[in-house]
Amino acid sequence: MVIKVGDTFPAVQLDKDFPPDFKVDMTSRLAGKKTIVVPGYLAGQDALKAAGIDEVLVYCVNDAAVMSAWADHMKIAGSNLTFLCDPRLELTKALGLELNHPGPMSKLGNTRCKRFAAYVVDGVVKHIEVSEAEDDPAGDDRPEASCIDNMLAKIAAL
Repeated sequence: MVIKVGDTFPAVQLDKDFPPDFKVDMTSRLAGKKTIVVPGYLAGQDALKAAGIDEVLVYCVNDAAVMSAWADHMKIAGSNLTFLCDPRLELTKALGLELNHPGPMSKLGNTRCKRFAAYVVDGVVKHIEVSEAEDDPAGDDRPEASCIDNMLAKIAAL
């Protein structure tokens, strides 16, 4: 079952940094905050802060070494972005957002997470967008639904 507006965000723990000896409890992390959970929002820091976003959590079905290297490469230090990893698909499955379509999986291999963005206030999902279509199950051709401009517009309309 896919998470929807009004649902409480799943109470799972994700790995942070490498080695992955630090766990992030999502319930605690989201408590009392306005958070966007999405890939790729570094360039929009000013707009996100103006919209009252406390933190942007970027997570992938990857290991801590990959996510730490990506965070370093993207130079997120000092921003309100935090990179987390879901190597066991715990959050991805709890959200109901496993990408297991045979087309993308023939190229990617293991199950991944669908491309999505969720606006979460104090642990409750207020808006969610999934970038996918029948002819584009990975959302590669039309990722706009989960991109920053669309999410900021949706948040402003709430």
